[in-house]
Amino acid sequence: MSKFYSLSPKDKAGNPYPFKDLEGKVVLIVNTASKCGFTPQYEGLEELYKKYKDQGLVILGFPCNQFGNQEPGSQDDIQEFCKLNYGVSFPIMQKIDVNGKNEDPVYEYLKSQKSGALGLTRIKWNFEKFLIDKNGKVVERYSSLTKPSSIDSKISELLK
Repeated sequence: MSKFYSLSPKDKAGNPYPFKDLEGKVVLIVNTASKCGFTPQYEGLEELYKKYKDQGLVILGFPCNQFGNQEPGSQDDIQEFCKLNYGVSFPIMQKIDVNGKNEDPVYEYLKSQKSGALGLTRIKWNFEKFLIDKNGKVVERYSSLTKPSSIDSKISELLK
């Protein structure tokens, strides 16, 4: 069994969200922020979620305030912003750190499995994306510049 399934981050209410419940699903994990130039990617992420959720896609947003103080709001502020501005219906988890001494174990694991550009492991900015297959294997890591729509074909392939 993949170590991915042993992880259990906190959901928006602070309750454990056991990744073992994601076995057999394709998962896209994104570090998000409400006041970032990439924030409009919520729209594309929601489109992917609506298109593929019934086929087994799960998207998880992890708000993070480590890049330019672009996610300063409370958990309630973040949830409200996502719903009102982008109609987000996929889970937005607890705000976390994705780098440094307080980084969340989810990101510690993801970064250990797939490095970014030039072999760097640290998250460079908001809206980096990790795509995990049905077996819990991190198969792709995408930069902030990658639009959600350009991941569509890879998600479709993994869902087959």
